[in-house]
Amino acid sequence: MQVIIFDDAQQVAKSAAEWVAELINKKSNPVLGLATGSTPISLYKELVNKHKTGELSFSNTTSFNLDEYLGIDGTNEQSYRHFMNENLFDHVDIDKSKTFLPTCNQGENPREQGLAYEDRIVQAGGVDLQILGIGANGHIGFNEPTSSLASRTRIKTLTQQTLDDNSRLFAADEFQPTLAMTMGIATILDARYVLLMATGKNKAKAVKDMVTGALSAVCPASSLQLHENAIILLDKEAASELDDQEYYLWADKQNCKINLEFGLYHNY
Repeated sequence: MQVIIFDDAQQVAKSAAEWVAELINKKSNPVLGLATGSTPISLYKELVNKHKTGELSFSNTTSFNLDEYLGIDGTNEQSYRHFMNENLFDHVDIDKSKTFLPTCNQGENPREQGLAYEDRIVQAGGVDLQILGIGANGHIGFNEPTSSLASRTRIKTLTQQTLDDNSRLFAADEFQPTLAMTMGIATILDARYVLLMATGKNKAKAVKDMVTGALSAVCPASSLQLHENAIILLDKEAASELDDQEYYLWADKQNCKINLEFGLYHNY
C-alpha cells in the first residue's frame, strides 16, 4: 500500500482528482470505478471544476459504480444513479450510456444481474482506477464484515451499523433499503489501481485495521493489502491511529520525486 497523509479532507480530494485526471488524460478509453457516499463528493466537485476549466474531458470515459440499492429506480432521489447524476454526470461531458451501476429491478434475479455486471466490466477491458471509501466497520462497497475475499458482484444484506450510518440520508418516514447489489472484493481487486479516500476521526480505527491489521474478512478493506497498486489517501484525523506516520510521510516525499519524473502511473 502507498499511504499518503494530508492535513485536511480538501487536500485528500485534490490529490484524488489528480490521480483521476492523469488517468483520463493519459489513456484513450479509460474505465473508472466510482463510489458514492459523503467522502467522494469533494472529489467529484474537483473533477467538475477541472472539466469546467477545460482541463478534463470525460467524453471517452466508461464508468462502473460499486453498488446500488436493491429495487430502487434510478429516478428515485435515494438511488445511487441519482447521486452520480447530481454530483458528477450532469456536470461533465460523459456519455451516460457508458455509465453503469449494478442494478437489480423488481422481479430480476440478483444472481444473474451480478454475473451480467461482471461480464460488462470484462467487455469494457476492466477497471483502470477504482475509487473507494471505507465504512466505519471496514466495508468497501457494500462488502460488509465477513464478506468473502473471493466475492463477485452480488446481493448483500446491510449491517445494522451501515444502516444506522446511512439513516441520516433518509427522512423519518422514508423507506430505507436493507439490501443492495455490490461489486465483490475480488472484483475490486481486479482493478489495475485502487484509490481509497478516508477522512475524519470516525474512520481511524477502520483505517488502522485496513493498513496494519490482519488480512481478514472481518475487515473487508484489509484485502487491499493484496493489491499491487493500492493508494490510500488520508487526512490527519483518519490517520490518527496509525503507527509509524513519520515513515509514511517520508516515503511519500520519495515517491513524489519519482512521480514528478515519470508520472503517477507506471503502466499507462
